[in-house]
Amino acid sequence: MKKIAILDGYTAVRDDLDWSALKSLGEVSAFDRTPPELVLERSRGAQIILTNKVVLGRSHFEQLPELKYIGILATGCNNIDLAAAREFGIDVSNIPRYGTDSVAQEIFAHILNIANAVETHSEAVRGGAWTASPDICFCLTRQTELAGKTLGLVGYGAIGKKTAQIASAFSMKVLAHTPRLEIGGSDGTALYAPLDEIFSKSDIVALCCPLTPETANIINAENIRKMKDGAWIVNTGRGGLVDERALAEALKSGKIGAAGVDVLSAEPPKADNPLLSAPNCHITPHNAWTTREARARLVKIACENVASWLEGSGKNIVNAKK
Repeated sequence: MKKIAILDGYTAVRDDLDWSALKSLGEVSAFDRTPPELVLERSRGAQIILTNKVVLGRSHFEQLPELKYIGILATGCNNIDLAAAREFGIDVSNIPRYGTDSVAQEIFAHILNIANAVETHSEAVRGGAWTASPDICFCLTRQTELAGKTLGLVGYGAIGKKTAQIASAFSMKVLAHTPRLEIGGSDGTALYAPLDEIFSKSDIVALCCPLTPETANIINAENIRKMKDGAWIVNTGRGGLVDERALAEALKSGKIGAAGVDVLSAEPPKADNPLLSAPNCHITPHNAWTTREARARLVKIACENVASWLEGSGKNIVNAKK
């Protein structure tokens, strides 16, 4: 029976799901969290490793000769050295589309939070501010109507397309960009536009792309300068998509009116992360994907991926030789 090590399973199962389906496929050792210094100790002897955010690279593979399969408990693969894994004959799979609805929902949670500041007003009312107000209609912030605004999507995979559908229901205009889309084309919901046009014409830019060498720091000082004064930025992808210092400076100057981010460059963040103190920056703790519904799909697909690999076919392999 194959040995299976789950290095950081807590974020997936928490206290309302379990790994029972996986236990029928092998001998499972499940850890809620694994610090870097314990990765090798907990992985030795395992042919299969499942990881959410634990980093695995060449130095690990050199010391884990039994390892033949890594299942990433996420869609993004930037915590695994895919080329080195392929070199060592280790198959790596990910879990696409499990969190599409949940992440698109979070994108609009940030957009609506910025547009209406519901909790800010609710807290003010509880604190007595409305009671003391001379006005019947009490506003602490400018309320923004989304209809007619332009949403620019950097990345137009499953999450981007779902976000575009939601934007369309709000009567927003949608521009989308990925390298594979033909500029000027459309799927009836979004118009495919060059990246410069996404930045220059959008009232809100949402990052729905993976972190790659091409997309790293795609929100930077140069691209921010191209944006409308007061535009908003939403990032539910990866923290590395944003030059955080450049965004913080743009928020301080007012060039960017607001930002909603679910991800940061280091997580948990360091105390000196510039976005933590930036004005009009609304940060959620990388929990867009953590609805129970999305996590249940993740666990189910993770188990299916392992079963498929054990059968010799392999589903959602991301480092196959081309």
